[in-house]
Amino acid sequence: MEPDLHELLKSLRVWDPSVTTLPPLTPDTAPATPLALFTEWFAQAVAAGQPEPHTMSLATTDERGRPDVRTVMLHGADARGWSFATHATSRKGVQLAAAPYAALGFYWSVLGRQVRIRGPVTPADPAESQADLHARSTGALAAALTGRQSEPLESLEELTRASDTAWTRARADPSAPAPTWTLYRVRPEDVEFFQGDATRRHVRLRYEGVTSGPEQGRWERHLLWP
Repeated sequence: MEPDLHELLKSLRVWDPSVTTLPPLTPDTAPATPLALFTEWFAQAVAAGQPEPHTMSLATTDERGRPDVRTVMLHGADARGWSFATHATSRKGVQLAAAPYAALGFYWSVLGRQVRIRGPVTPADPAESQADLHARSTGALAAALTGRQSEPLESLEELTRASDTAWTRARADPSAPAPTWTLYRVRPEDVEFFQGDATRRHVRLRYEGVTSGPEQGRWERHLLWP
C-alpha cells in the first residue's frame, strides 16, 4: 500500500521542541553587517548539532528567465561574498554565464532559522579556483576530475568507470587540475535573517547595501512583517 502524502504531511510537526530551540533575535543589538551576524548564526548552528549546516540552496535562472534551484556546499564567506564551486560547463555554470545573479538560502531547523542572500555573481580566476579545489578532500577532487557535470549519462556503469579513473588519478596526483572547475562568489545586495517563533511572531531582519552616495558600502537594516 502506497503512503498517503497528505496524511504524512498532516502528521508532521514544525519545530518540535524536543529537537528544536527557538532563540530570540533582537534587531537592536544585531551586528552592523550581515556577514558578522551570519558568522554568529553559523557557529551557533554547528554548536546546536544542525546536520550539514554548510549546505545551501542555490537559485539561478536560465536564458529564458526560468528559475532553477539545487543544493550546494558553502566554500566560504568574507567581505568579497559567499562562495561555492562548480564546473563552468555545468547547468548552473552556463546559467551564471548568461545571467550572473543568484540567490542563496540556508535553513537551520534546529534553531528555526533561515538566511537568504541575493546578489551578482563573479567567478574567481583559474588559479584561485584550482587552489580552492586542491584544499578540499580527495573525494572532492575525484568528483571534479570525473567531469561532464549535467551532461546526459548512458548508464551507471559508465559513471562507475569514469569515477574509478578519477579516483585513481586524484590519489596519485593531489594537484591534478580540473580546468573547468570554478569558484564563484555571490556579492550580497541584500541579506535576510529569519528567526522562527513558537507563536508565529517570526522576526525577519533585512540588511540592504547602500550602493551610492557618501554612505556607500554601509548596510541599512529593516524589519519585515512575517
